[in-house]
Amino acid sequence: MRLAARPRPDAARTVLRVLGGATAALGAIAVTTGAAALAIAANAARAVVTPPGERPEEVILHGVDRASRTVTVSATSETELPGRYSLWFDRGRGHARVGTIVGRGPGVVIRELLSVERGDLETATRARWGAWYYLTPVDLGVEAEDVTVDTEFGPAPAWLVPAPDPSVRWIIQVHGRGVTRAEGLRVVPTARAGGWTSLLISYRNDGEAPSSPDGRYGLGDDEWRDVAAAIRFARERGARQIVLMGWSMGGATVLQTVLRASEARYVDGVILESAAVDWRAVLSRQARRRGLPRAIQALATRVLSEPWGVRLTGRAAPIDLDRLDATARAAELGVPLLVLHSDDDPDVPIEPILRLVAAAPGDVRLERFAVAGHTRLWNFDPHRFERAIGAWLSQLPEPSGRS
Repeated sequence: MRLAARPRPDAARTVLRVLGGATAALGAIAVTTGAAALAIAANAARAVVTPPGERPEEVILHGVDRASRTVTVSATSETELPGRYSLWFDRGRGHARVGTIVGRGPGVVIRELLSVERGDLETATRARWGAWYYLTPVDLGVEAEDVTVDTEFGPAPAWLVPAPDPSVRWIIQVHGRGVTRAEGLRVVPTARAGGWTSLLISYRNDGEAPSSPDGRYGLGDDEWRDVAAAIRFARERGARQIVLMGWSMGGATVLQTVLRASEARYVDGVILESAAVDWRAVLSRQARRRGLPRAIQALATRVLSEPWGVRLTGRAAPIDLDRLDATARAAELGVPLLVLHSDDDPDVPIEPILRLVAAAPGDVRLERFAVAGHTRLWNFDPHRFERAIGAWLSQLPEPSGRS
């Protein structure tokens, strides 16, 4: 991990004064000074709330076979998963779709090459694996309207994909961290088959919607306001039954909408896909994957959540991680829930999901996968994924017609 710039002396003194006895804990780990530990923790905390720039291309491309329409890539935990995926190359300018695994070799996987939407895959040497498969509604062959949702920072672009017949049933899709509204396109065919209109929104700091003044993510602590704006938009366009679906951080955002927005009274159900329902658990999992010592993990969490930490993260305000813990507030949800998650999710552990499912009242259903990864449940097994969502939607009560 690249270390952040050394904090200004006044910032470091402020942190150490607030932490009080943290110096002794820091001495137990492999850092030589409190300032060095603080720099590592600040870097980790800042990375969590900073929208990503150019993504690393970690998949090695070994070649394309035109005759067999296959592509050979390096074997990783992601490229070895069955299913259909995106392959981004040429620093994001190129895009291809890959499918079934048709062969393996030492350190490589040979996959079916389904299409190349743009770029020259044959000259590329590295790529990035991606879960969101469709890029725009055009890929689905459906009509869609480009609309904007009025948020507190300005108009945020969205796609409105109507049901085949006029419908008052709407699904609002809320994408995850570091991706765009295209993530939710995988659910549009299932929604349309059930007679639901889809609204796929953008939100602050996602690269499409207007940014907040600080340009930082709130992990759902701020973004729920943009979902509330989308609910208002849907209501103005005739929606009388609304389901919110959130992916990863979008799941955290959806749950905060239900718990905090006045518009929550119009929400008739929630679908969670690989959702972050307890950020402390998520941050701990990701810190362990990066090899950060426990003391640094704890300090990074304090940087995110304490008032003095805003000087290090660039956020306008600290993040209230207790308020974002939906497992602790599960009894307040009170709407039907469909929860889709995988045991092997490398980013968001399933244990908080199980606590949420056990504690939430009313109709709560868990579709539990074993080896589908993070936000890749559709890619891994689209039939099971679509069947679970379609069946759940069909069993929701008829729209109430409330005004």
